[in-house]
Parts: sequence; structure tokens; C-alpha cells
Amino acid sequence: MPILGRERTVVTDETWFTAPFSDGKWKVHVELPDQYPYKSPSIGFVNRIFHPNIDELSGSVCLDVINQTWSPMFDMINIFEVFLPQLLRYPNPTDPLNGEAAALLMREPRSYDARVKEYVHQYATNIHDAADEEEGETDGELSEIEDFNSDGEDEPAGKLEDV
Repeated sequence: MPILGRERTVVTDETWFTAPFSDGKWKVHVELPDQYPYKSPSIGFVNRIFHPNIDELSGSVCLDVINQTWSPMFDMINIFEVFLPQLLRYPNPTDPLNGEAAALLMREPRSYDARVKEYVHQYATNIHDAADEEEGETDGELSEIEDFNSDGEDEPAGKLEDV
């Protein structure tokens, strides 16, 4: 199964993230560009999240954050087990997409944590989407991650000189 041009929405497990995000289930949309793995994927949160480096309305993760850490050696498991947990654990308020979250984190960290928990309760608990049911996806399934992993049968992402 080729991975080129693939996109997928995955529901995270609560254990992947630390407080104050840990009580939520997050729907994360990942889109792989044609130049993947040489070019980083586009990553966005489907449900609303309060974080300095994530746009509150669109859910887009700051491209600078992704591109600064991206390596062609990474696979999709790295996104969900390393990159996203670190992004949530160590927000960068000096390069924000959400200025309100950045200002609150810098000035009143406890108020920031309280606002994050409020968003978790409001937008990331008991999430349910009828469209997912139609596709056979449930909130507890994470099998889509495997679709992105190379098992030796996937087509190559492209030659470096094509990038």
C-alpha cells in the first residue's frame, strides 16, 4: 500500500500525553506530502486544544516546530510517541500560533493549566463523530498508525533529487 499523498485522522490514547493534556482523547489529522519522508507531514488537531504552538480554530501545529525537528529517519510512530507528547509537554511561547495561550503560559502558568484542563473537559472527553462510525473507526482504535509504517512492501517516497 503506497504512502504517498496519504492522510489519516487518528484518535490518541490518554496515556500518550502528560498533564494537563493527559485526560483527553485527541483526534489528530496527519497528511503526508508527496516528498515524505524528506518533507515533514502536516499535523493538526481535529478537536479544539489550548496550546501556544497550535492554532486554536484550525488545529494546525506550528510548521516551524515540525520542520525544526523533522528528519527523514522519523516514521509515524515517532509523531505519536515522541513529537506530539514533547510538543504538549514543552510548549514554546516565544513562537506562538495562539498568542493568548502563549501570554497566559508566560504570565500565569497555573491559569494556563486550568484553561487547558477546561478545553480537555469541553473538547477532548467522550469525543464522538458520526463520520468516523461510517468509516468503521472508533475512538479506541489506533490501527491507522500502521498504515503509515513501512513494512518493506510500501513504494518509496521518491528520490532525493526530485525534492
